[in-house]
Amino acid sequence: MSKGMAAEHGTADGRRARGERRRAQIIEATLAVVLRDGAAGVTHRSVAKEAEITTSLTLYYFATLDDLLIAALSSVTEEYTERIRRLIESEDDPLDGLARLIAESAGPGRERALAERELSTLAARRPALRPVARRWRDNVAELARTRTDDPDAVEAFVAVSDGLCASLLLNDAEADPEHIRAVLGRTLRRTHQ
Repeated sequence: MSKGMAAEHGTADGRRARGERRRAQIIEATLAVVLRDGAAGVTHRSVAKEAEITTSLTLYYFATLDDLLIAALSSVTEEYTERIRRLIESEDDPLDGLARLIAESAGPGRERALAERELSTLAARRPALRPVARRWRDNVAELARTRTDDPDAVEAFVAVSDGLCASLLLNDAEADPEHIRAVLGRTLRRTHQ
C-alpha cells in the first residue's frame, strides 16, 4: 500500500471511529433522557441538548425518531443478549445466572433495566421497535428450552421472568437471587396435565 493510500485509509478509520463514538454518545444521551423523562420525552432536540450537540447532528446519525429509539433499545438488549448467550453456552446452571441478571434490576443494573422496560413498552405503540423489544423474551425462551421442550412451560418462564423484572423495578427492596432462581425453577417444573 502506498503512503497516500495508507494515509487515506488511516483518515477513513479515524472518521469511522469518531462517528462510532458520536453515535454512542447520542445513544447514551437518549438513554439518559428516557431515564429522566420517560420514552415520551425523547426527541431529537431533547437528546441533542442532553448530549450537548446540535439537533442536526442527531438527525445526521439517526434520521428518524424510530431510528434513535431502536438504537437506544438495541444498546440495552445487546448487553442482555450477550449475557444470556453466555449463560446458555457455558454455565452449569443457566437459571442461577438468569436469576442473578434479573436481580440486578434492583441494584446496579436498575437504570439499564428501567430504560429497557420503558422502551419495550413503547414498542406496543411503535411497531418499528418490536423486533428489538422481543430480543429479551426470545433469549429467555431459548434459555428455558435448554431445560424443557414444553412450549407452555417456556411461555410461562418468559412471562415470569418479565414479571419478576417489572416487580423489582416497582419495589425498593433488594432482590434475592436465590428466591428468583426458585421461582424460575418452579415455572419449568410445571407441565401439561
